[in-house]
Amino acid sequence: MFNVFSRRTILGAVVSLAVATGAAHASTATDFVNSFGGRLAAVVNSGKSLDEKKKEVLPLLKENVDITGIGRYCLGKYWRTATPAQRDKYISLFDQVLVNTITDQIGNYQGVSFRVTTTSTTPEGERVNALIDRPGQPEVNMQLIIGGNPPKVVDMYGEGASLRMNQRGDYSSYLARHNGDVDALNAALERQLIHHQ
Repeated sequence: MFNVFSRRTILGAVVSLAVATGAAHASTATDFVNSFGGRLAAVVNSGKSLDEKKKEVLPLLKENVDITGIGRYCLGKYWRTATPAQRDKYISLFDQVLVNTITDQIGNYQGVSFRVTTTSTTPEGERVNALIDRPGQPEVNMQLIIGGNPPKVVDMYGEGASLRMNQRGDYSSYLARHNGDVDALNAALERQLIHHQ
């Protein structure tokens, strides 16, 4: 129902972390990318089954991606009007949908090369620019925004667009058509999860 981030783009961002081996210069953000990436690389490039990889990647994502912050941003102005119960349910569902989007594609990413090209400071955090190359595929330019303390991935840019901004637009459009009813959005996310099984 919802295109919860472009699968190719978000997976590219996560896998860019998974295969990171170097950085343009030392910084908290690039240190984070290298640390998180080294741990993910061991999973993504292993010979384990896809189910085993998904189980091992899940805690790494929850630890290193600001899923709650991204989810809250995606809900936009409706976060303020939602009840605490609606917010809790929404974040739980968003977490599952986002993780499914990422882990469903992990088996397709092997033989990837990656290089950090630049880093820069933005109002949201440190932007780490990277080029991702997959055998037989065009090179992808990816930007990861790393923020917070401890650092986490707070946004990803691919194909020139913010992933969380795109998702916020989708959710806002849906909620506008449903009189701002967060319960309706939660029900739609639940249906999406059921169809995923």
